[in-house]
Amino acid sequence: MSYYETIYEYAADNYGLITSAKAKGLNVPNVELVKLSHRGRLIRVGHGVYRIVHYVPTPLDKYAEAVAIVGENAYVFGESVLAMHELAFVNPTAIFVATTKRIRKDLPAYIKTVYVKEKDHFTQYEGIPSQHIIYAILACIDSVMTDRLENAVDEAVKQGLITQEETEYLKEALRNERQCSK
Repeated sequence: MSYYETIYEYAADNYGLITSAKAKGLNVPNVELVKLSHRGRLIRVGHGVYRIVHYVPTPLDKYAEAVAIVGENAYVFGESVLAMHELAFVNPTAIFVATTKRIRKDLPAYIKTVYVKEKDHFTQYEGIPSQHIIYAILACIDSVMTDRLENAVDEAVKQGLITQEETEYLKEALRNERQCSK
């Protein structure tokens, strides 16, 4: 199997993305990624992150790409989790990505990092590392209208993203927030 076939096999199931670290794990040297990029078979989307050219885009690509660009231990955070699932009618100007590491590399303007002490309350949705919906909603209490967050809870239930017990917990937290803001 050629290097490109190895890359394609992995990337086809990963939003068309491959990182240089993952390629190394697949025994593909970094120089091959650069060569394939120069030949027009890969597109460099960030430091050490490439996308295969022959890939059909999905609405979740930008989230997978943002997490890959930020790097290891990164995950979609806060309002971006709600936007990813089309909850609460939010449209953040950037994709918020939480990380436990200090990021020194230059990031595209559409990615904003949030430092967290430990990778807590995180899961994966559609293969993309993400903050759990419950904690994303709670993290948005100060930045998103309470009515919208209540709608987000209802929509999350419809989509099967949270349980009934989690729903009650969130509704109580939002009721308390509404009372405190009066």
